[in-house]
Amino acid sequence: MRLKGQPFVMAAYLIFLMLPIYWLLNMSLKTNTEITSTFSMWPVNLTFENYATILTDPSWYMGYVNSLIYVVLNTAISLGVALPAAYAFSRYRFMGDKHLFFWLLTNRMAPPAVFALPFFQLYSSVGLFDTHLAVALAHCLFNVPLAVWILEGFMRGVPKEIDETAYIDGYSFGAFFMKIFLPLIASGVGVAAFFCFMFSWVELLLSRTLTSVDAKPIAATMTRTVSASGMDWGVLAAAGVLTIIPGALVIYFVRNYIAKGFALGRV
Repeated sequence: MRLKGQPFVMAAYLIFLMLPIYWLLNMSLKTNTEITSTFSMWPVNLTFENYATILTDPSWYMGYVNSLIYVVLNTAISLGVALPAAYAFSRYRFMGDKHLFFWLLTNRMAPPAVFALPFFQLYSSVGLFDTHLAVALAHCLFNVPLAVWILEGFMRGVPKEIDETAYIDGYSFGAFFMKIFLPLIASGVGVAAFFCFMFSWVELLLSRTLTSVDAKPIAATMTRTVSASGMDWGVLAAAGVLTIIPGALVIYFVRNYIAKGFALGRV
């Protein structure tokens, strides 16, 4: 039975969710003087100087470049490790497999702060500090277990008879995995890639601790906007708007996979 007030409730809920994003966009199109001195639902004096600052200042736009580099690198490494691991968990039984699988998930449950100091000391010793690879590898500690857990659920739903039929037909394991098995779990790969991307994109503590100059991410840059003249609210708001865009694009392109993940996989 459909409730009469349901559309109104849904509209109010959507407005409530979108209000912070609208307000962030509203602030990004104002000057600092207007932000701090007046209250308005839209810019009185529309300006794009905040976005121009980000797109022309290397200390700002390189933060986005650095973030995208280590996020894409982490997603590729995480999926490359998780795919064969998830296949092994879904197809084979070996001593301690359940305990190992649970141990992987416990790594995902730990807060990043626990590993910040060990990673900092380790990467400083081997010369990986302030590199994109350092952040990508650190995020693998959390993303690989999550990807294995998601992919194992999808792989378990594929009948083992498909593997046996492919071997009878003369397929090698590599050819079978790439040409037959991988397309069958494409939705699971999309879901795993989405969660790996989003965790690595929004994570702040490790990315800030393990970088200083060359690989400094945008999240770290946004926390250092205080100058002698005070907080640069307009530039910070513009940076926030631009930070939302990559995540929104990823959600748009994998939205169908995410829907299948909720229906079929472990999401």
